[in-house]
Amino acid sequence: MLQGDALCQADINLKMPRTNQLLHFTFREDKQWKLQQIQDARNHVNQAIYLLTNRDVNYQFRTGSEVLKLMDAVMLQLTRARNRLTTPATLTLPEIASSGLTKMFTPALPSDILVNFYVNLNKLCLTVYQLHALQPNSTKNFRPAGGSILHNPGAMFEFGSQRYEVSHVHKVECVVPWLNDALVFFTVSLQLCQQLKDKISVFSSYWNYRPY
Repeated sequence: MLQGDALCQADINLKMPRTNQLLHFTFREDKQWKLQQIQDARNHVNQAIYLLTNRDVNYQFRTGSEVLKLMDAVMLQLTRARNRLTTPATLTLPEIASSGLTKMFTPALPSDILVNFYVNLNKLCLTVYQLHALQPNSTKNFRPAGGSILHNPGAMFEFGSQRYEVSHVHKVECVVPWLNDALVFFTVSLQLCQQLKDKISVFSSYWNYRPY
């Protein structure tokens, strides 16, 4: 369940591959997890609104160039807001392990399970990584994985004093209708800004015109 930028309810049922044991984890009722992507998108929208409203109510634009400059600044913020929802951040496995998300469930997730939530377009995505602890005398060539939206089985990383390898990856998605609405509104807003720019640019050849 996603309310605004807060993830307030989640359930995970996970079957362990070796034992076939079914594990059940629920989001703690006393906690909420803030999704940085939505927070960032909101901040960009607020900045666009500020650019449009920080003038006196009776202010009049003097030149077309002034309006174009404002539209460029507003479109930049709207584009950044949309991009935060359409382009999830790449994270390393140690960053996911240290995010604190594993402490948001009851019972607590075991050390060999990592979870990550992110937004991709109009979907809320959950990725669950099952890990295999590498022994200190392991003969495997250890190569730590870099940043990625989704890490594949075989990815290795070190956290604390322990090295791990991803053994299984599970990904589920849930459509969030209001995220789809937000993306539509971003597209329409950008189109309206561009239409205003196009209309003003028609008269650009007259900006420097001086009658004799």
